[in-house]
Amino acid sequence: MPRTGLQAQRTEQRREQRQALRERILQVSREIVKREGFASLSMRKLAEAIDYSPAALYLHFRSRDEIARALRTEGHARLREAFLAHSTIVDPAARLNAMARAYVEFGLAEPETYRLMFMMFMEPAAFADAGAEATASGHAAESGAAALSLIADAFVELRAADRLPPRAAPLACAEGLWANLHGIVALKLNGASLPETPVATLVELSLDAWFAPVNGTESRFTCANRPDTSTR
Repeated sequence: MPRTGLQAQRTEQRREQRQALRERILQVSREIVKREGFASLSMRKLAEAIDYSPAALYLHFRSRDEIARALRTEGHARLREAFLAHSTIVDPAARLNAMARAYVEFGLAEPETYRLMFMMFMEPAAFADAGAEATASGHAAESGAAALSLIADAFVELRAADRLPPRAAPLACAEGLWANLHGIVALKLNGASLPETPVATLVELSLDAWFAPVNGTESRFTCANRPDTSTR
């Protein structure tokens, strides 16, 4: 094999090895966070778990906060996938119900990841173009916005069908519903004495509240009379 070919092969092998180690670091970090919480994650503990020196880890992640940003990006991507699983439900109200349930289920099933995504303050990257750290932060924001847009799209369809209160803006409704769902998850994760109502019921009541009767007229969206949930 020509020397240039050998060099290219070695370069590709080194790239694959670096990528494999990066993925291994994230995998073990994910396991530690899920088992013990982010506060228990340290570069030293991580290095011991994967049998590498801390110096080797710093070649891939400059700090544990950078690891946290990568885990947040993964979490946002998984949440969006959970929403997409219901994107083919024809009726937008039924779609919202399914996505709302998926959101709460995700938060309760992945509590430490959820805390990283929505309940922990993260220092912004020092520089807007600061490599992987800024990229991960940007990807998390993009993934979060993409998930929100799926909720907003359903509200847009409801607006077009005249199934929203007159002054309800679709994006504002999406943000409000998200905040409501976050409140349900946060209360459960923090072990609050309330709510005592089952989570599934809280989700349905939250959705009903957005479509409460206006001027004494009957609500055009109720969980008791939920529209067809068949897919396209």
